[in-house]
Amino acid sequence: MSKTAPLSRRTVLAAAVAAAAAGVAGPAAAAGRPLQVSALPREVPGRGPAGRSGSPTVDNHAWTSYEDWRGGAAQGTRPAAGTRPGLVIDRAAGTTAYADPHTGTTSTWEYAVWTSPAHKLTVPATEVIASWNAHTPAGTWLQAELRGTYSDGTETPWYVLARWAAGDGDIKRTSVDGQGDGRSSVWTDTVAIGNPASGLRLTAYRLRLTLYRRPGSGLTPTVWRAGAMGSDVPDRFTVPASAPGLAKELVVPRYSQEIHKGQYPEYDNGGEAWCSPTSSQMIIEYWGRRPTAQDLAWVNPAYADPQVCHAARFTYDHQYGGCGNWPFNAAYAATYQDLGAVVTRLRSLTDAETLIAAGIPVITSMSFLASELTGAGYGTAGHLMTVIGFTSGGDVISNDPASPTNQAVRRVYRRREFENIWLRTKRYNASGKAVSGPGGVSYLYFPAQPTSRQRKALAQVGVVC
Repeated sequence: MSKTAPLSRRTVLAAAVAAAAAGVAGPAAAAGRPLQVSALPREVPGRGPAGRSGSPTVDNHAWTSYEDWRGGAAQGTRPAAGTRPGLVIDRAAGTTAYADPHTGTTSTWEYAVWTSPAHKLTVPATEVIASWNAHTPAGTWLQAELRGTYSDGTETPWYVLARWAAGDGDIKRTSVDGQGDGRSSVWTDTVAIGNPASGLRLTAYRLRLTLYRRPGSGLTPTVWRAGAMGSDVPDRFTVPASAPGLAKELVVPRYSQEIHKGQYPEYDNGGEAWCSPTSSQMIIEYWGRRPTAQDLAWVNPAYADPQVCHAARFTYDHQYGGCGNWPFNAAYAATYQDLGAVVTRLRSLTDAETLIAAGIPVITSMSFLASELTGAGYGTAGHLMTVIGFTSGGDVISNDPASPTNQAVRRVYRRREFENIWLRTKRYNASGKAVSGPGGVSYLYFPAQPTSRQRKALAQVGVVC
């Protein structure tokens, strides 16, 4: 794979938005890992061979229990017991200055650190994406890092995956560009092997969480869940078709991103690029959670569905310049009372049926030409939409935020087209060039204390609660 410097996500987004408006996929960018933009990730040339037919392709692991938080190495942290055990600051391990690159302000913070035990991946991975669920009251924030072990026994550097807070009054939540060691690098939210065709893989990883608070405040973040999804999905233009097995539709609120065009352009150029937070907000409200009137007081009262504006603001990645950072969307969902969230990859629409049967909707990452998805009426280099059910014939019922009105959000897409678009890792763009596809990437939001049926369904798709 070429090591050509990537275009910024913001540059690619602008080009892809223009292309999507014309009903075609966006232009191919420099070689490298595809970037997950809220409406439109960057296209890249297809990767080399990866994985074996029929072998597992995804490993999803998380630390969630009191015993989990007692493990690893603690510098000033401790586990907190309860129905939802967490990791908190017990005492400050030290103080440090943080120069926020997005405000120009330098502030002093107390901190404490927790480093996980090494997790050996059951699937030696070409990509690793972390997720975390946390509460960060005003005056606190956290940093999430990952260090991987290569298949030759050497290690990556400690990669910063996020400097994150639920709010934006203390720091500006951000990914960190420019990290790499010549063999792997960080593409906003993803640690990726640079040349999968070489056979090099990540075989294990550790996470490091640094919790920050204002000196002397006694405050603490609380981390309830932290983990990562490692994957090695084979290169493929087509995937095997799954057989329909469920006819069911969940009742999910419908929100259009398109009615927010021009609103709050400081958050990813306004609503036209808000597919990810709009999808997230639909599913958050499906679970009965939503912002309070006080939360929404900052939104112009003339705007419909102010909660969508709120979701855009509080998923926004100030380095990425967009609302489509996958883990930031999951982390936003988990700021609502007793919701859990992960970023993972699913294997087929059969997995989605398993979740829908248990009442769990699925947010999917998609990229396609206008001619490839019947009834969409547009093409895109990358888009997020939901799966909320299946027709009696097995077709996909989706809440697609790229719709002109809320009433038009519910769509029915042909099963075979939808499944292939979602699961493929390679496709041809409008210029006939082979570029990357999403490979089954999904967001899953669910109760932090799931029912036994929900827990079983999540376990069946590789997510342990």
